[in-house]
Formats: sequence, structure tokens, C-alpha cells
Amino acid sequence: MSIVTKTGDTGTTALMFNRRVSKSHPRVEAGGTVDELNAALGLARASSEHAFMREHLLAIQKDLIVLMGELATLVEDLPRLAPAGFSVVTSENTGKLDQLVKQLEAQNIFPKDWVMPGNTVNSAALDFARTICRRAERHVCALHEARELRNSEIIVYLNRLSDALWLLARWVEAQGRQ
Repeated sequence: MSIVTKTGDTGTTALMFNRRVSKSHPRVEAGGTVDELNAALGLARASSEHAFMREHLLAIQKDLIVLMGELATLVEDLPRLAPAGFSVVTSENTGKLDQLVKQLEAQNIFPKDWVMPGNTVNSAALDFARTICRRAERHVCALHEARELRNSEIIVYLNRLSDALWLLARWVEAQGRQ
């Protein structure tokens, strides 16, 4: 089977459960931005020399796959996710980020001045991922405001993720100061 299906040649794309929408649909924009975030996190993970960082980023990437699946599902099809074997974002996902934030904050890694991204390749990759995360959050909020999103935990998750990414970037920079 070829990656070239030609089904998107008319400007539409597939969602879960054989639904098609315009490639400019806000749901596609939100999901595409989370996909971009996932790729940026892959770059941050690949550029990290720290097992701690790689393990946490991989876990976050796996959560983002779940989140993208939920975003790729029209509201009327959401009840079909669980019976089809798909997960949704829950407070448990956010709780893992809360624990990571607490763990990082306990290390007192806060800079004294405004942060200028680019101190290291890895921290710059994390800061770049954080900005993509904020954009994804804005797109998801727009879906929520348009009543196209039922699970507001996605907003909480992305908000917490951007905080965690900022802290992870500072953690990487702190490793170089030791």
C-alpha cells in the first residue's frame, strides 16, 4: 500500500471513523499543531544526553498520540472512541505532568533574569516545543469555545505541558552550570 492515497487531493482529510473535513477545519489545525509539537518533542528527545529527559519526553509523546486521536474525532463520534479501544486524555495524564513540575521546581532551577532561548541545543528545542504547545493550546481553546471539544482536560493538559517544558529547558541549562 502506498503512502500516496490521493484522497486529500481535493482539500479534505480523514478524521476518525471515516469522517472527512476540510484541511482548513479548526479541528485539523488543532491536531496538526499537536502533531508539530510531537515532532518538536522528538527533536528535543533526540538531542538530549539525559536519560531522565528522554524518558519523560517519550511518555509525553505517547500522551500526545492519545490527545491527537481525540482531536481527530468529531464530537458526535466521541462515544465511539472507548468501544473502539481508544483512550482519551484524563486528569491522570495531567497528574503525571504535575508530578514532573513538582520534581523540577524542588531543584530550584529558576533563572534570575528573563530567559533567552538558545543556551544549549537541547534547551532551545524544548523552548521551541513550548511555543508550539502554547499555539496548540490556543487552537484547542478555539475548538472548545465553538463547542467542538467536550473534554476540557485537553486544555488543562496542554497548559501544564507548556509549564513543564519551560522547566525542563531550565533543568537542562542547570545541568551545564554544575
